[in-house]
Amino acid sequence: MPLVQPLNPEHDTETKKLAEFFNETLGFCPNSVLTMQHRPAISKAFINLNKAVMANEGRVTSALKRMIAWVSSNSTGCRYCQAHAIRAAERYGAEQEQLDNIWEYRTHPAFSEAERAALDFSLVASQVPNAVDASIKERLYTYWNEGEIVEMLGVISLFGYLNRWNDSMGTSIEGGAVESGEQYLGKHGWEKGKHGGGAY
Repeated sequence: MPLVQPLNPEHDTETKKLAEFFNETLGFCPNSVLTMQHRPAISKAFINLNKAVMANEGRVTSALKRMIAWVSSNSTGCRYCQAHAIRAAERYGAEQEQLDNIWEYRTHPAFSEAERAALDFSLVASQVPNAVDASIKERLYTYWNEGEIVEMLGVISLFGYLNRWNDSMGTSIEGGAVESGEQYLGKHGWEKGKHGGGAY
């Protein structure tokens, strides 16, 4: 069982309406949001932040944002968020070669240098202590503008919250996320871990 049980999707009508956003991104409302409903102000604020962060206002595509989220979640070790991020990347049209080779993004030809810079930024920004330095700044500014960098760091920061929430909560992972995790990440050892329903 997780630390706190998720509530029924009908618990808060405003959260339910806002959560329709996740039907597009994931195909279901995640248990993390259903758990946040214990304090509806948190669930509603989180969904609105998620929508703002994932809005596309530059060249950072929806698929790249989800791959940035995957790298961040992989860095912190949150299996729940890793599976959600790779599932959303697939749903938002990431190339099959990228999905199949996400672990090798630094060397695989399916990834451009601009994408590598963004994904490396996600990696170093997600580490504790933080490892962002002048060299990653230089690489980012070679390919991206300031607004696009803000969008990227918005994704990284959003998943910093989610990684802590879901790994501390032991959020039970949904079937669709398990399928995506096993399909794209299983060959590298992905498993449900504490998100399989027996965390605490």
